[in-house]
Amino acid sequence: MGNKWNNYSRLITQDDSLPAAQAMLYAIGMDEKDQTKAQVGIVSTGFQGNPCNMHLNTLASEVKKEVDKQEELYGLIFHTIGVSDGITNGTEGMKFSLPSREIIADSIETVVSAQFYDAVIPIVGCDKNMPGAMIALGRLNRPAILMYGGTVKKGHWGNKDLNIVSAFEAYGERIKGTISDKDYKGIIRNCIPGAGACGGMYTANTMAAAIECMGMSIPGTSSNPALSNDKNKEAQLLAKAIKNVLEKNIKPKDVMTRKAFENAITLTIALGGSTNAVIHLLAMAKAVDVKLTIDDFQRISDKTPFIADLKPSGTYLMEDLHHAGGIPSVMKFLLKENYLDGNCLTVTGKTVGENLEEAPDLKKGQQIIHTFDNPIKKKGHIQILYGNLAEKGAVAKITGKEGELFSGPARVFENEYDAIEGIRTQVKPGEVIVIRNSGPKGAPGMPEMLKPTSAVMGAGLGKDVALITDGRFSGGSHGFVVGHITPEAYEGGTIGLVKNGDRITIDITKNRIDVELTPDEIETRKKGWQKPRQKELAGVLKKFRASVSSASEGCTTV
Repeated sequence: MGNKWNNYSRLITQDDSLPAAQAMLYAIGMDEKDQTKAQVGIVSTGFQGNPCNMHLNTLASEVKKEVDKQEELYGLIFHTIGVSDGITNGTEGMKFSLPSREIIADSIETVVSAQFYDAVIPIVGCDKNMPGAMIALGRLNRPAILMYGGTVKKGHWGNKDLNIVSAFEAYGERIKGTISDKDYKGIIRNCIPGAGACGGMYTANTMAAAIECMGMSIPGTSSNPALSNDKNKEAQLLAKAIKNVLEKNIKPKDVMTRKAFENAITLTIALGGSTNAVIHLLAMAKAVDVKLTIDDFQRISDKTPFIADLKPSGTYLMEDLHHAGGIPSVMKFLLKENYLDGNCLTVTGKTVGENLEEAPDLKKGQQIIHTFDNPIKKKGHIQILYGNLAEKGAVAKITGKEGELFSGPARVFENEYDAIEGIRTQVKPGEVIVIRNSGPKGAPGMPEMLKPTSAVMGAGLGKDVALITDGRFSGGSHGFVVGHITPEAYEGGTIGLVKNGDRITIDITKNRIDVELTPDEIETRKKGWQKPRQKELAGVLKKFRASVSSASEGCTTV
């Protein structure tokens, strides 16, 4: 039976001309029968230095135990890297966050290809783990299922529910002088109570939900909290499921179709998910040869209401949504209203629609998911903007609380560090904060602007200023914000030509972002523009700058 499934591993285990390879496998504890089994690569992004990932190695061990119980399967654990976005935000370390997605993809592809594994189970936690793993699965196109480590529980201080963004916003309150030292330290010490990814509809939970909706993880697993009985039961479910995809030879390209990506985008928009989903889904689509562009996000956003009252712009956390029915219940609600395509294949071997027949309805009385008759916003929060400031596109996150038009004089900063100081000392109500040289090439690494947006919110300027950047935003960012501006400043984009006082207008009703400069003035400034001088790069960031595509193309490196 195993010979039906060990399509790759048999090349080293059953070839008499490769005795050294077989000797190596005997050395790790395999016997002769084991070498006839299908080998399942179980790749953990676990590492001790991040709550999102601290428990993943334990999950990997549990998954291996369950895989090994399956007839004709043999689990083999390996590891890849992770970067904590929460720890690196606001530091030079954040420049390595997006490049880590590519390193994760490359390393999984490398190990699985070199070791001839027949199937893959990535076990992932923080933001870049998931798209990195999915890019690798697309390139490999071998039977695979993604396992998400789950969301963190709520933190508490005083009478408030807390999460990671609470710490960033407390810093803004400290700048303003509206928080005591006791409360400031209390929030920091208590906002993250243990293992699990950041609790709101931030990037990790956004991508986990999108991947489940796409059909590449087991139904219900994206909303199970990290430290829960439901999460603990997943190892057994996963082991049986990976055997099923091997038996049926279901591959990522069978699941990750154009319609599946449209389903994932629809759910992301309905939930008010992170704008990082744009670059990640574009990169994942490229890995499976699906044509997807930023304009597809606008098309789907135009017809998909924003219905989830989830942080950062709303009230609730992923833990609350889990208790209300979880992602399957939301998907079932969307399917009933004809927002999802139920015919897409999933890793269960069933279609989306067939899986959702078994899903519960949203709990009666829940207040997280609004009806379509009473949405939070009639159109989606992800808006793709064009204009003389973004000739190749930009991504806005407009949830309905910010308004749809902002016009004001520019307050320009060459990097986020200057901006954080400027928010404290320079920025005035009515201004458009411009943070540039923060794109995929310019930073390099396209860092997130969570610290500046949190400082704006904490300083009480959330409704009084806009913030635009060629960098990107954390899923925890909110306010009138526009990122992913392309071309970026480092490539000579107009954002690099803006001066203090230039009037910038962001008009969501027209999907426009423009600076009030004549074409002649822009051309004159271009002639005088010089690429910013930066210290000489080496290693990973040098490679990333040399190979990365624009934000509008997903920041891919191949």
